[in-house]
Amino acid sequence: MAQRKCVFDCEGKKSLFRFPKNTELRQQWMLFVFPGQKRSSENVYVCYQHFSDDCFTNKAQFEAGFANRLQLDDGAVPTIKHPVQESELQATTSTSQAKPSIKHTECQTEHRPAVSVEVQANPLKSSVGTQCRFTPLQKTTGTQFSFSKHTGHLRSKGTQTTDLSASMETPQVNTRSHLPTTPLMASISGRCARAAKRPRMELPEEDEEDVSDIPQPQDSTYEPGDSAAEPSEISGMEVTCDYNDAKYIVFESSLRELFKTCPLCKRNCDVQRRRLGTFVSFSQVCKNCQYNRKWQSQPVKGSTPVGNLQMSAAVYFTGGSFIQTKKICRAMNLQIHQYKTFRRHARLFLEPSIHHKWKKDQQAMFQQLQPQGEIPLGGDMRAVSPGHSAKYGSYTLMHLKSNKILDIQLVQSIEVGGSAHMENEGLRRGLDLLESNQLHVDYIVTDRNTQVEKYLRERNVKQFYDVWHLEKELSKKLDKLSRNCKLLRKWSQGIKNHMYWSAMSSKEGPKKIAKWKSFLNHIQNVHTHDDPLFPKCAHLERVSRDPSKWFRPGVYNGTS
Repeated sequence: MAQRKCVFDCEGKKSLFRFPKNTELRQQWMLFVFPGQKRSSENVYVCYQHFSDDCFTNKAQFEAGFANRLQLDDGAVPTIKHPVQESELQATTSTSQAKPSIKHTECQTEHRPAVSVEVQANPLKSSVGTQCRFTPLQKTTGTQFSFSKHTGHLRSKGTQTTDLSASMETPQVNTRSHLPTTPLMASISGRCARAAKRPRMELPEEDEEDVSDIPQPQDSTYEPGDSAAEPSEISGMEVTCDYNDAKYIVFESSLRELFKTCPLCKRNCDVQRRRLGTFVSFSQVCKNCQYNRKWQSQPVKGSTPVGNLQMSAAVYFTGGSFIQTKKICRAMNLQIHQYKTFRRHARLFLEPSIHHKWKKDQQAMFQQLQPQGEIPLGGDMRAVSPGHSAKYGSYTLMHLKSNKILDIQLVQSIEVGGSAHMENEGLRRGLDLLESNQLHVDYIVTDRNTQVEKYLRERNVKQFYDVWHLEKELSKKLDKLSRNCKLLRKWSQGIKNHMYWSAMSSKEGPKKIAKWKSFLNHIQNVHTHDDPLFPKCAHLERVSRDPSKWFRPGVYNGTS
């Protein structure tokens, strides 16, 4: 994406403002920016240098450091065509006389050899102290500013430039410059460290109305009327949080009551709010005694409010719908973040956490099963849609003794040349993973897929058929036949139950088959059998009083 810049090509990073949405106001901007031209105002920005001071609603707070971006008044119109460049302004300021101020600024420039100049200032005045040393063909200038409040908060900015020049000597200079007054107290001694790069609160969900030199944490819940808290300040207020901490619904009017008056002088304070989803913070400033404090509703981890993340996790992990949750919140004007923030949380935090937890538990299960030798498995695939047109399929392997899932393989149809081959590929990947972790298969229970049967035979893995799949195929055939046979319709459920009983009541395969075949004699009222493995039915001997419920050889029991 192209870098945003002022339409007048002003140098450096400035606070930029888009054209307003109001039609009449936008037309006034167009007459100033493009006089006599018809052009689109989309992606066109005007920097703050083209506005007079009365166009901003927070100019004093911005200069004092309580706001990190300028806010335009509702009817502001740019009027300054050729603003004074910062380099010219700094040159003019360096020759002006200083006035009493409670801000103390100290500039230091260090280079290798020769001349040095040092100026000490009265703490009650705005002062500039300069130290210079020059070497042939090189001059380096470093400027450091630091302002501190009586609460101990420190904000500093550092600038360094390097130029090439001839060697020179400079006599002692005592220079005082005028600096704007500010409610901050001055206490600077020595050198201040360069300010760290400010982290970004969650990615913006909508385009910002203006752009400053520091990226701002905005989403669709950002309100331009509220002064934004700085990300560095929010990150600095991080506290340890517990997931078990109780959460409450609090009204904004109740929160504002807490910051309405100054706790020192009891006068009314300026209160500014910043909201980001479920997160809200308040900045309180007393104009009388300069008392100030900041409060936030929830901890911030890194650059993400914990409450927003926990809300997304609660919806995601419980299988709920974020859209429905947002509708509930909207019905009671309960603030919540946007859907794409929820998806970003899922992509960056929740899904990686699930994957990490799964891999960790999977390796623990593998290590637990390794001493047991060969293990029994059950495997089956589930596709996203029935039939032979599925795009994705997941093949699952389960340990039959503990009933725990050992592996899940996701297969896409285009990887294997069609959905008919996904099940065989998923089984192959799963068995390869178990083999790489020194786990050997005793036998596996699957459905009657012919490709799977062939693959397991080539791999020398013992295979058994799943009873559920057998009963499912048998049920389809019985339902089709019972349409024209009332007697078979009565016996249909008993035949299905007999299949499960035959499989569950015996461990040996031949005995299971003998029990299954016995139902052919049982439905004819014959309860003794020729197979020595199961010579007699297991139920008690009973005398039937209704001979019509039994099948008779050679007799058709249809409806016609």
